[in-house]
Amino acid sequence: MATPPSLTILDISGKYVMNKELSDKSTDQILTLQGVGWLKRKAITLGTVTLNVKHFKDDQGVEHVDIDQTLTGGIPGTTEKRTLTWTERENEDHLFGAVLGKSRRTKVDVLEDEFLKKNWTADTLEHGVIQSYVESNTPKSGTTWIANQTWGVEEINGERRYTRHIKFTGPGGEDIECRLVYDYLGPAV
Repeated sequence: MATPPSLTILDISGKYVMNKELSDKSTDQILTLQGVGWLKRKAITLGTVTLNVKHFKDDQGVEHVDIDQTLTGGIPGTTEKRTLTWTERENEDHLFGAVLGKSRRTKVDVLEDEFLKKNWTADTLEHGVIQSYVESNTPKSGTTWIANQTWGVEEINGERRYTRHIKFTGPGGEDIECRLVYDYLGPAV
């Protein structure tokens, strides 16, 4: 289902499910290169991934995006707590292991990669995409990878959709571009 016209990148709060038909099929390859085991990868690729997104500003006016993921049957996925200050933070994720990440709102013209810049709606370009840059904490995780993402709203088949563009670099220099497309289910819970 398309996002409501009132939903913009300024507030992406809502409940979403990944649309497997519209999303790229390279997620299993990315998960493999991130060191995610076969059983977990199969649960993710065969199951339904649901996001519960809470987008807000704190009392100091700092923008946050908190996301709880669940898989089919209520199986917990990862939890993303993004503070859009471009400050690097360490995290120990049960799926991806030890990671370093930072997030911000930015105009696309400061991004270097064309894939991260393209196909956004005019309002997303006006307000800036959300950029999430996460890399493995190699000394702690034993692997090396980078997932550089931009989040925003795209028009796909005449409908506004929340999407993520992922530019992934694997441990062997693998270069993968992946777009994830989400169906809007309603307000966040």
